[in-house]
Amino acid sequence: MLRKLKTGLTWWIPLGVAALGIGLASGPAGAAEELRIGFVAPMTGIFAQIGKDMSNGFQMYVDEVGGNFAGAKVKFILEDGQGKPPINVRKAEKLVRQDNVQMFIGGLLASTGYALAPVSTRLKTVYIPSIAAADDLTQREASKYPYVVRTGWTSSQPNHPFGAWACEQGYKKVVTVGADYAFGYEVIGGFQKTFEDCGGKVIQKIWPPLGTKDFGPFIPTIKDDADAIFTLMVGPMSLQFPKQLAAAGIKKPVLGGGTSYDEFVLPSMGDEVIGHVSALQYSAALDTPRNAAFVKKYREKYGKVPSYYSESNYTTAQMIHEVMKKTGGKWPGAEKFVELLASVQLDSVRGPVRLDEMRNPVHNIYIRKVEKKKMHGYGEDELWNTVIKTYPNVSQFWTYKKADFLKQPVYSRTFPPCKYCE
Repeated sequence: MLRKLKTGLTWWIPLGVAALGIGLASGPAGAAEELRIGFVAPMTGIFAQIGKDMSNGFQMYVDEVGGNFAGAKVKFILEDGQGKPPINVRKAEKLVRQDNVQMFIGGLLASTGYALAPVSTRLKTVYIPSIAAADDLTQREASKYPYVVRTGWTSSQPNHPFGAWACEQGYKKVVTVGADYAFGYEVIGGFQKTFEDCGGKVIQKIWPPLGTKDFGPFIPTIKDDADAIFTLMVGPMSLQFPKQLAAAGIKKPVLGGGTSYDEFVLPSMGDEVIGHVSALQYSAALDTPRNAAFVKKYREKYGKVPSYYSESNYTTAQMIHEVMKKTGGKWPGAEKFVELLASVQLDSVRGPVRLDEMRNPVHNIYIRKVEKKKMHGYGEDELWNTVIKTYPNVSQFWTYKKADFLKQPVYSRTFPPCKYCE
């Protein structure tokens, strides 16, 4: 049986799920018996499937524990941010002022993270960026956002070790092709920083607009003398770029930011991406019992392989649960909650996770190679991000001293400068 609930959008949700508290809550916020969690994700538009992966990951964990965090009934209130910063802000304000949530989670693009963090400060409400990876939320601007605790990652974090790895493979010259917005700048900036620190050269930087479908104006400009191409694509761009690159006959090695080959889009890709290498803190092909069980449960529940968007929000729910265990299911107040969440350490689906002093995760970074094979007991050959190297306990500052790292500007379209470009 189904019933119609409104959570900013109109959703059809099984009554059994609503009974667990995953739906629109009503009445005043409970101090002990009820934990009201707002969630802003793109549920319509070009990023809608990512939004579903985000909310599905969180809801799956809540379902697993019976909708109850250490005695606190979870009320999960979902709002559609459409991937647009101004709409994200309005929805977050609505969640706090009208729905009386004790925290809000979400935001997809780095730009939405930068937009949502000031809301948390202004309204003195916990904000958990589970996906929004904007570097400065937990770096140069962290002191402005005392209610922000990140459970995901910074954009540059996986790409610092990735740049070092590229040097180890003998690559000398790389062309970067990345979506022209904050996330693209920070991902490519992190790679460029470490790649050039170990002797490599970025010889060209190409910036297609976010949402580009036709890469015809960009692919022919890729310099012939590059050893490899580093790409950062998001959403549908991830599907189109490698197809068009292959169609153009370019056979250079391709490296990519993690979202370029995330499991959100990987099943829709073809053999053209086999051999492409990326870096991220999660892979559905991670060969551990904990991840194998997670992939099996998620696939049974939602009919697809979990993406990093799913895992990050599943782990976020787990971390919130750990805090509520410490408080006996009682809401401790925003300041204390931030303190407790920042102290959580756990063995999660992605591996060991803890937070640094600026409230950003320290976790493994996996170098992943796209392969077609059987995995986790499934009988058919499928595309998987096979882990070929693990960098343990990677912080947002990589091997740099924090003070020195924070003296440099945030990665941008112009930093690091393309000093080897012609």
